[in-house]
Amino acid sequence: MVQVLMIARTLGVLHLGNIALDGSKIKANASRHSALSYGHMGQLEEQLTGEIRTLMELAEVADNEKVPAGISLPEEVARREDRLKAIVAARTEIEARARERFDQEQAFYQARLDKRAARSRESGKPPRGKVPVPPVEGARDEDQINLTVEASRIMKVSGGGFDQCYNGQVAVDMDSMLIVITGTVQACNDKQQVVPALEQLKGLPVELGRPLNLVADMGYFSEANVLACGEHSITPLIAVSRQAHHPDPLERFTEPGPLEKDTTEVEKMRYLLRTMGGRALYARRKCTVEPVIGIIKAILGFRQFLLRGLESVKGEWNLVGMAWNLKRMFVLAGRPGAAAYD
Repeated sequence: MVQVLMIARTLGVLHLGNIALDGSKIKANASRHSALSYGHMGQLEEQLTGEIRTLMELAEVADNEKVPAGISLPEEVARREDRLKAIVAARTEIEARARERFDQEQAFYQARLDKRAARSRESGKPPRGKVPVPPVEGARDEDQINLTVEASRIMKVSGGGFDQCYNGQVAVDMDSMLIVITGTVQACNDKQQVVPALEQLKGLPVELGRPLNLVADMGYFSEANVLACGEHSITPLIAVSRQAHHPDPLERFTEPGPLEKDTTEVEKMRYLLRTMGGRALYARRKCTVEPVIGIIKAILGFRQFLLRGLESVKGEWNLVGMAWNLKRMFVLAGRPGAAAYD
């Protein structure tokens, strides 16, 4: 990917500045019907154990009683034992995921408690609002794993329904619409993808330029992500709420009042998003990164991974990003002044 971006830089069609980040669910090379829930595992284990017991009893009396034609008792027993081993391994994996989820939820829960306690100390009053509910440890009956491709996850897809997917991330240079970084993750949520994207952007060659602004939708918003952007000397423009479809016509041409002193980084970002420049830059997200993903899916026809395993699909998604960049560079290189940066 970096070599392709360096070629784009040489052609004068890429100089990093404004970056738009977005993600899309890409179908895994697995059927959702191969998914098994934690709650259903116990029923299957009991069923398979009973079938193995029945087959073993039949084998003991096979010399005295007639075995149904065409049946191979050793093969039938072995098939069910293999199935049991797969279920045990799947159960272990789900329980490991549950422990990881609990650790994350516990950390988030403790952070909320600490925040409420800090506000209470500052105001001298009992904290307001609902008391955070502590997370519950252990696997849940609805937790699932796919026996064909364990690395994939059940995710909600556009148009309704759920499927076995990965979450494909792209960061696009808003001026050239070239993909500068890609990522493939198992998380359904985008909230944890800002920091990895910032680290990848930091690792790009200096010759490509340094990102100035990071634009992303509400799914990426959190106070931690806003602070992380500041630590990387990048100005975040991450939506904090859904915008109204039919705002006041004069709102686009009205600047907000002066920013108050001693405001937090989140409040500074909120203010920036209300300015005319901030609104205009954020509005460009819909005509830069979103069309890139749409064209990859609808025009290039990439809607499902062919490979299996997380590392393999990461490479496959990176190849898709390079294919898009080559296609896009062919268009950009023909524009007048393409070598303006050199």
